[in-house]
Amino acid sequence: QVQLWESGGGSVEAGGSLRLSCAPSRDTYRANCLGWFRQAPGKEREGIAILDTYLHEVDYRDPVKGRFTIFEDPTKNMVYLRINNLQPDDTAMYFCAARSQLGCSWSEDSFTYWGQGTLVAVSS
Repeated sequence: QVQLWESGGGSVEAGGSLRLSCAPSRDTYRANCLGWFRQAPGKEREGIAILDTYLHEVDYRDPVKGRFTIFEDPTKNMVYLRINNLQPDDTAMYFCAARSQLGCSWSEDSFTYWGQGTLVAVSS
């Protein structure tokens, strides 16, 4: 069993930036797909960025394209989400997820492990 630990959330003003981090509890675990999801108050969880570590490909949902960047540091076994120009609509709990099998999709059911989330609150 692997746990994922997110960090880096916080309260920021609109226009600010954050870098969220995610690490597995087992250093030897390597995911084939990494994803960041978020759940805003009163809304369903949505996928925002995925990274295929085998094909070295990334994909983003339209609302975050150009402002969010998902990237990994294999030497540290970490995945990050860089968020620029934060807006109040970005207020949400942010979760990282990892898929052990090859392949990468937006389906939440396809991910093997999930973190507990880190809260991002953006004030106007």
